[in-house]
Amino acid sequence: MSIDDTMTAIVGAAPAPRGTGTMDATASADAVALARTFRPVTTDEPLGPRRRMSGATAEDAFNLTGALGAAVAVATLLFGWFTPMTGAVGWAVVTYLLFVVVYALLVALRATGQEVTDRVMTALLYSAAALLIAALVFVVCFAVFRGLPALLNLNSFVQTMEPAGPLDPLSVGGIAHAIVGTLIQISIALSITVPLGIATAVFMNEIGGRFARFVRTISDAMTALPSIVAGLFVYSAVIQLITHERSGFAASLAITVMMLPIVIRASDVVLRLVPGNLREASYALGSSRWRTVWHVVLPTARSGLVTAVILGTARGIGETSPVLLTSGVTAVMNLNPFSGPMISLPLQVFDFVKSPEPNMIARGFGAAATLILLVLLLFIVARVIGGKGPGQLSARQRRARATRSRDDLLRIEGRRSAAVPAAPDPSSAPDPRAVPATPPTKDLP
Repeated sequence: MSIDDTMTAIVGAAPAPRGTGTMDATASADAVALARTFRPVTTDEPLGPRRRMSGATAEDAFNLTGALGAAVAVATLLFGWFTPMTGAVGWAVVTYLLFVVVYALLVALRATGQEVTDRVMTALLYSAAALLIAALVFVVCFAVFRGLPALLNLNSFVQTMEPAGPLDPLSVGGIAHAIVGTLIQISIALSITVPLGIATAVFMNEIGGRFARFVRTISDAMTALPSIVAGLFVYSAVIQLITHERSGFAASLAITVMMLPIVIRASDVVLRLVPGNLREASYALGSSRWRTVWHVVLPTARSGLVTAVILGTARGIGETSPVLLTSGVTAVMNLNPFSGPMISLPLQVFDFVKSPEPNMIARGFGAAATLILLVLLLFIVARVIGGKGPGQLSARQRRARATRSRDDLLRIEGRRSAAVPAAPDPSSAPDPRAVPATPPTKDLP
């Protein structure tokens, strides 16, 4: 039966009009149900070409290569012969624009309008990703290349700048005090930001209400707070009124002010993505709200919460202006964050590069490269702690889950066997053929 036959059978078996009787209506309903069970028979009609969702064909490679070659040639002619335009940046911009236009024309020769739009947008997205990666690689390579003379000396990581001056060689002095100061300051800031930020995000998602909307508005506004304002706030509220001296703890408070809105906002977005049916299943099993949050919501959003902490850490560890106002500059090692100035790596970079001496500038770029490597190390540690996303288990986690399931099965079977009463012994059962003994009777008086 073809598709037309099936549709004809369904339409022809429509219910009878009112007044024709119950039997006719029943027969029509049965005919409709019977017609709907038929499937159309496949025919030998040719299907359209299957569209590839991934990979690149030879035609795609030809279009990309041809568009790039044509764009380079036309841009070179425009900048070298036909127009007075000059400059490498302008040449690169014109080349890219010509590449997009020529690529769209080449694709339009053999494809529809929808495919042309798809290919052009794919090229734009790949170009944006390549530009971002190129910028990141350039920044890292430039910092490492300029700071390589300082990084090759191991004393840069184990000594302080106390015995070194601006004219001393790179073999004397180091940035150990700045590395330690950065780790202490960011540790204090994380110990305040992580519990407070995640707890605030949980409050906004699980409790809600007018106050939660007010807190969300304030946290969104604080994401655009200038860092110098945070430094001035801590300087006037903590240093001027309480401690009366710059310290690493004051710098940690300023970094906390900058990190907190980012952690709150990112955690809020992550917690919103937790499916509501998980919460409903937990409540259906009799769990309280806070047990549901602790055992269901937070483990499900663990990887996203780690990403939120990483974003906040990346913002706080690179701050310079609030640290400049609150921690002070020093060349000696200070392990006490509550007393005396404590310098950090961003502030040390600023102090180095403002000197006209080449060795000091090399020390500054070496400190910048060290800061990049430190952020990368913290990112790797956070990824390891955060683990994979919800539902994605490693081999060790799968083995542990299988072991727990086996232990639960043995425990349940043990309880079931203990609950079933033991079967009676057949040898001790009474003989049904035996005559029961009659009790003695008393003689009546």
